[in-house]
Amino acid sequence: MSTVTKGNQYANPLILQRADPWIYRHTDGYYYFTGSVPAYDLIELRRSKTINGLAEAETVVAWRKHETGLMSANIWAPEIHYIDGKWYIYFAAAWTAETNEGLFDHRMFVLENDSENPLEGEWVEKGQIKTKWESFALDATTFEHRGVRYLVWAQKDPDIVGNSNLYIAPMTNPWTIEIDKQVMITTPEYDWEKIGFLVNEGAAVLKRNGKIFITFSASATDFNYCMGILSADENADLLDPSVWKKNPEPVFTTNEETEHYGPGHNSFTVSEDGKEDLLVYHARSYKDITGDPLYDPNRHTRVQAIAWREDGTPDFGIPGGQK
Repeated sequence: MSTVTKGNQYANPLILQRADPWIYRHTDGYYYFTGSVPAYDLIELRRSKTINGLAEAETVVAWRKHETGLMSANIWAPEIHYIDGKWYIYFAAAWTAETNEGLFDHRMFVLENDSENPLEGEWVEKGQIKTKWESFALDATTFEHRGVRYLVWAQKDPDIVGNSNLYIAPMTNPWTIEIDKQVMITTPEYDWEKIGFLVNEGAAVLKRNGKIFITFSASATDFNYCMGILSADENADLLDPSVWKKNPEPVFTTNEETEHYGPGHNSFTVSEDGKEDLLVYHARSYKDITGDPLYDPNRHTRVQAIAWREDGTPDFGIPGGQK
């Protein structure tokens, strides 16, 4: 049952059983929500004028998985973006739910909708986002900076041990990157990024205070899951890997006192009055999981305000805690 935590105006949890949550506030005054559903079989959308209203908002199925083939299994982590007058959903999908040497076979895909309201109209498949390799790839996100649109995503480099690193590349359109310009900006290197699996994934971008921040999630999807952060100066060449500085410690981790376990795969939005930046993330309310944590459905969507330090960096506090 959701409750409004003291000091936090948003219900916690906000939406039950929605992992990898994405909340986008559009110029029409609506908040748009999507996330991974427990069955991993479709993409749903909902909208509300308020964040708390998303909990009870009507849901619309935007797209369902194919019966067979490339987009027929494990539909993960959809994001909705508005680009040049059209709506786009980025998501990952696989051929099969089986793994090969511990890796799934996901690739990244894009849907397009030219309706004013993305809960209406037709979602058209724009195809797979092609990168340097045909390998495990997921969690595409996109942002614009100084007239250039970029894609940031997680992928397995066949020559690097581990599950996924983060990459950035400029885009020629909302479903195509300049492959020859893709570069790696982080790989799991610290112990907290390597628990269970060597993972950097789930990137989200926040531009503030002369910096570009990219949060990401690391380690296995149980209570070890946590968030790290990269930052670059807004004047830097974002395609130069050396400009991206990683915090050596995680910035958002399991907190047993508040019973928030495995917080991560976040997104960012703003409060209704536009005055606060908000962290949107998922976490479980218990530590012990039976079986594969990917198939435990109780990663719930949660929202809390971000504080800002004097040096201009974000302070996420503790999951479920007070500022």
